[in-house]
Amino acid sequence: MPIFEVLQIGQFHTNHCEDFLISCEVGANRHLIAVMDGCSMGVESHFAATLTGKVFRKVAKEWYYKEFVSKTQLDLPQLLQEVSKSLFEQLKALKTQLALGREELLSTLMLGILDVETHAAEILVVGDGLVCCDGALTEFEQDNKPDYLGYHLEKAFEDWYPAQHQRLSFNNIEDLSIATDGIFTFKKYDNKAWPEKQDADLIHFLLLDSSGSEQENMLKKKMIFIEEEWGLKPTDDLAVIRVLTTNR
Repeated sequence: MPIFEVLQIGQFHTNHCEDFLISCEVGANRHLIAVMDGCSMGVESHFAATLTGKVFRKVAKEWYYKEFVSKTQLDLPQLLQEVSKSLFEQLKALKTQLALGREELLSTLMLGILDVETHAAEILVVGDGLVCCDGALTEFEQDNKPDYLGYHLEKAFEDWYPAQHQRLSFNNIEDLSIATDGIFTFKKYDNKAWPEKQDADLIHFLLLDSSGSEQENMLKKKMIFIEEEWGLKPTDDLAVIRVLTTNR
């Protein structure tokens, strides 16, 4: 099951990329994918997105070990909830241990748990972003006011999680992508004459077109093509993970 990734700093950001992504095993035939987008109005917003990704990597290892020891496997909705709970509790503990302010932990989150064998997936979105599954696009838009997880770490997880309604469930997936909202920010970066392209063209090329999928760096090469042939770059940071479950 090939998994493609691309992470790119936006033209309007000069010091740090405020997005982050993570892709790793979270159990036998289970895979975790996540993209995060730090809040530009927060404090050192790249830190929140990166910290969330690092915690996910730790959580995935812990859950893989728990599954191995217990010889039992949760269903996907249960695993999504337990992984989310582990993230929530560990971020809460880190906030206390590092004396972090709320503004230092503001990041959107798009989390997916995939079953490699059945090609099913559960997706949780906290904030905004874009999900594309087999050609169907689902955009989550919160009017540039995402309800960041960092706003709720003083609560109990059992109170926060049931209120999360930005959820998607998929079966028999062939092509699944998650992307931060930087995918909507491509602009011309100079005054040369370039082909006119719309958001739909870019989304189709990055998330639907499978040309080059025999190469591990498919998405990175597509980004280079968009820059060199269409004269476009994202103005905001961009993180994309794309999963193909079949050879297309």
